[in-house]
Amino acid sequence: MRLVCSTLGVARSHLVALVNRPTDWSDRRKARQRSDDAQLLKDIRQVVHELGTYGYRRVWGVLRHQHDCGANHKTIYRVMRDHGLLLYRHGQRPVSTRKHDGQIAVATSNTRWCTDGFEVSCDNGERVRVAFALDCCDREVMSWVATTKGIDAGLVGDLMMQAVEYRFGANQIAPTEIEWLSDNGSCYTAAETRSFARALGLKPVTTPVHSPQSNGMAESFVKTIKRDYAKLALRPDAKAVMQQLADWFEHYNTKHPHSALKYLPPRMFRERQSLNN
Repeated sequence: MRLVCSTLGVARSHLVALVNRPTDWSDRRKARQRSDDAQLLKDIRQVVHELGTYGYRRVWGVLRHQHDCGANHKTIYRVMRDHGLLLYRHGQRPVSTRKHDGQIAVATSNTRWCTDGFEVSCDNGERVRVAFALDCCDREVMSWVATTKGIDAGLVGDLMMQAVEYRFGANQIAPTEIEWLSDNGSCYTAAETRSFARALGLKPVTTPVHSPQSNGMAESFVKTIKRDYAKLALRPDAKAVMQQLADWFEHYNTKHPHSALKYLPPRMFRERQSLNN
């Protein structure tokens, strides 16, 4: 038997198992019947129709937490693959040569907030500039400001005040010091901005010069907003864009599944976090 198994390239234990199998044996893995995917496909198509930039994992996150779907992500992948609903693969991302060993995410909310800005171009040539405040634990957008001009220290002050009031109430300051992480833009490094931040209970912290990776959470959020919201929206002029911003941020907070939050939306993650504490 050893010579035969060596020639065939199979293990002797496997050959013995084959010989000793009962005559009515069948491979249950191959005999397993797939459940009816009709309803699942209908739910997937609904999500893809509303959120055309979502891959199979985010579709799974939406179905799992917002539609009480029991299918796992592999099943979602199979159904989307079989019906041509998968996204095309993007080209390989360029690898940055800058080293960044820091940790931006934190374990508890209201420990570190990050901020950044982005620009949305309109069909008529106008540009809307937006700045936002994001919690580095639960990823919720707490406040935002928008203008057709530049983001200045006054708008950043409004941004900080709105974030503090949203989390702690009107006319309140942060009960414990919270890091306020930003880049080195003049609106963030201005003396009046830093002074006002400290008055609100925030500790201004800036990233190293020419190191956007050090505020990578905010950079990632900007990519999400541009890909999943701005790119798909009608943008005839600045007024139309500014009217949509509130809906974009509300959808992100309440519906958008986040991979770092086990595919929960930020606000749902925050609610569960408060229940566990």
